[in-house]
Amino acid sequence: MIPRPLPDGPLVAFYGDDFTGSSAAMEVLAFAGLETVLFLASPGPARFAAFAGARAVGIAGVARSQPPAWMDRELPGSFRLLASLGARIAHYKVCSTFDSAPQVGSIGRAVEIGRGIFPGDWTPMVVADPGMGRYQSFGHLFAVADGTGHRLDRHPTMARHPVTPMDEADLARHLARQTALPVGLVDFVAMKRGEGDAALDRARAQGGAIVSLDVLDAETLAEAGRLIWERGGRHVFAVGSQGVEAALVAHWRRAGLLPAEPPAARPGPVSRIAVVSGSVSPATAGQIAHALDRGFAGIRLDARRVVDDAAWEREIGRAVAEARAALAEGRDPLVYSAAGPDDPAVAALRAAVGAAGLDPVIASERLGAGLGRALREIVLSTGLTRAVIAGGDTSGHAAMQLGVDALSALGPLDPGSPLCRAHGPDTPLDGLELALKGGQVGRPDFFSAVKAGGRAPS
Repeated sequence: MIPRPLPDGPLVAFYGDDFTGSSAAMEVLAFAGLETVLFLASPGPARFAAFAGARAVGIAGVARSQPPAWMDRELPGSFRLLASLGARIAHYKVCSTFDSAPQVGSIGRAVEIGRGIFPGDWTPMVVADPGMGRYQSFGHLFAVADGTGHRLDRHPTMARHPVTPMDEADLARHLARQTALPVGLVDFVAMKRGEGDAALDRARAQGGAIVSLDVLDAETLAEAGRLIWERGGRHVFAVGSQGVEAALVAHWRRAGLLPAEPPAARPGPVSRIAVVSGSVSPATAGQIAHALDRGFAGIRLDARRVVDDAAWEREIGRAVAEARAALAEGRDPLVYSAAGPDDPAVAALRAAVGAAGLDPVIASERLGAGLGRALREIVLSTGLTRAVIAGGDTSGHAAMQLGVDALSALGPLDPGSPLCRAHGPDTPLDGLELALKGGQVGRPDFFSAVKAGGRAPS
């Protein structure tokens, strides 16, 4: 049977619950040869028109760090905007470690809202992505850290996440804390035996509104994409990580609907970059240490100051001044609030926030926004053309301070964190090259790779 070609117009419309994860979804599609744009806020008609040829359109949000009441206010408008595009696949994009809790970043609540807006009989869920070191077996999620696979509830970072610690690897059980929607499963054994369709039929017959799809390897990844594309109906509302896009691309290639992976672009090196980081992950701590060992100028930000507006502004001003001085000396500034979960700065910030009676969510927003203001001032005052924001929970609030409204992918760095070009019609930062790095993403030399514009092929 000759497969039907991919339809014209947008294929995928997605909303990302944080900025770094949104760029990961964009990366998968863009580097498959599909023009993709990621908006950093809900765009108006003129901005849509500027990217009229896009085959995929995303909106980056901050839902991962917000309570359900915020979702009830903010998500419907974004979802309706994406629904107006008429894309075959609508996707609520979440982190590939499923960071969420009933009171903050509730994936269950977001799915309930989406199912009320997007048509479709069932909601596929793909969280695993082998390209990112994420694997799902019999509904349980595993993630690789430092080359070792861990069940999610025993993961060295996710089990200790400061906001949404993961104590359950069974995603259906985890999701049941956030929604009453029944969750079914198509496991990898059924996929490997060619029984994916029958397993999906059983899951739906048993009432599965959300159906989780195991992914362990290239075969199950493509099979998950086939089930979404062929069994989802004319319009599909899916939930999951960039694994949704990876699965679709794998199926499209296997079915001959997309050509083989095109050659990766390498934007080339720049003489200097600036980095700001609000991440407390061990991976980012290793990247900070690697960069400092290679001459980056470390500028530690005293995050305790977020509890006092005036003190926080002075602290941001100090960091900007030190960054300018570093650049004048020919060094790359790296402004960071902590170096890993065991950094005493993490406990100190938590204590300061508690003593001030400040909501931790507000404190995180202030931290991210302060990092963004610092980066904006550094770039504008020095003429830098490339920068990095590290930290999933803070990246959205930081990026919103830059005054740009969209990103497109320039070239690959590490899976889940491409180098992007920033767009904005009325900002001097239009054209800035920017990498948004999640806490757990990237090899130790990530910041050096951004400066080099990628790595030489191995």
